[in-house]
Amino acid sequence: MATKIRLARHGHKDYAYYHIVVADSRAPRDGKYIERIGSYNPNINPAAIDLDFDRAMYWVGVGAQPTDTVRHILSEEGVMLMKHLKGGVAKGAFNEEEAQRRFNAWKAQKDAKNGKISKEEADKKIAAEKKLHAQEVETNKAKAEAIAAKRKAEAEALAAAAQEAAQEAAAAEAEAKGEETAEEPKAE
Repeated sequence: MATKIRLARHGHKDYAYYHIVVADSRAPRDGKYIERIGSYNPNINPAAIDLDFDRAMYWVGVGAQPTDTVRHILSEEGVMLMKHLKGGVAKGAFNEEEAQRRFNAWKAQKDAKNGKISKEEADKKIAAEKKLHAQEVETNKAKAEAIAAKRKAEAEALAAAAQEAAQEAAAAEAEAKGEETAEEPKAE
């Protein structure tokens, strides 16, 4: 039986995630499988890979053929490197301790690189948020100044209207008093 290590699709229409499975090459993509050895979620940054390293090593060691995408995932996780190093041990090029040392060095270098990338991405995100916040503060200041100027103009217009009304009332009152004084002598 020819076995393949491949992805089985799960999730919904715009949010697919995958199980990494070992299956007969004749089985349907999402059909029956022999063993599930991990999962892969490409929807987040960086993509989440959960892999049972020992079982993946076993299946690669017994001849299961990974698909191109799974081969890349296995390479990222170090399974293909460990297979290569075990081949070197089998040929007598170096011993098991040397193979493990080389793998650990590679893993440490990869983790440091990923940590550096994650830190750079986090710094970029923080800088972008600060820039956006500064722009928002400037926009809010401009809006506040415009509103204050509008309110000041409205207050001045109301004060002018009130003053005009008071002057008109005073003029009307003076006119009314003038008529009253003019009417009073006639009454005598």
